[in-house]
Amino acid sequence: MEAALTLTYGLTKDLDFVVTAPYQWLSTHQNGELIARENGISDMSLDLKWRFFEKDGWGLALKPGITLPTGNEEKGLGGGRTTYRLFFITTKEIEPWAFHMNLGYIRNENNVGDRTDLWHASAAAEVGLVKDLKAVANVGIETNPASGSSTHPAFALGGLIYNLSEKISLDAGVKFGLTKPETDVTYLAGVTIKF
Repeated sequence: MEAALTLTYGLTKDLDFVVTAPYQWLSTHQNGELIARENGISDMSLDLKWRFFEKDGWGLALKPGITLPTGNEEKGLGGGRTTYRLFFITTKEIEPWAFHMNLGYIRNENNVGDRTDLWHASAAAEVGLVKDLKAVANVGIETNPASGSSTHPAFALGGLIYNLSEKISLDAGVKFGLTKPETDVTYLAGVTIKF
């Protein structure tokens, strides 16, 4: 299980700085018995999101970032190496809809022999259902980091976002694995607070 605190700060109108600090709870089972349990801070990430084009409902952005090895690698809470990534994001808004596409490259530096060059592609849509309530859906695929596998993790996600006020939003969703390397079912929940 994982919980994460993400802070986003607008440096300028078109440039955001994002810090994510995750906390993990891990359990290892063998033959149905618990053999290890760990919890703690995992690897933190730093990102910049630069929206370099916005016109007629279209938006284009670049999002470079790094992940720092702040988690304890020996306990399984971190990767032990600094990784970096670059994502290209495009958005098209056609009220009440919004469509998004992400294409990205991740340099997966690691100490366990996993692939170091990973690619990501995902597409998402959101639609306003009633005042303050949106439905969202997302599908995606990413290179499998396990060097011995040619089956890549793919997922589908559905959820809702409810705006309690102009400054507070609640979201909940379910993520389904579409291929074997992806986790079968993941339940997601979040709170967004704007300052």
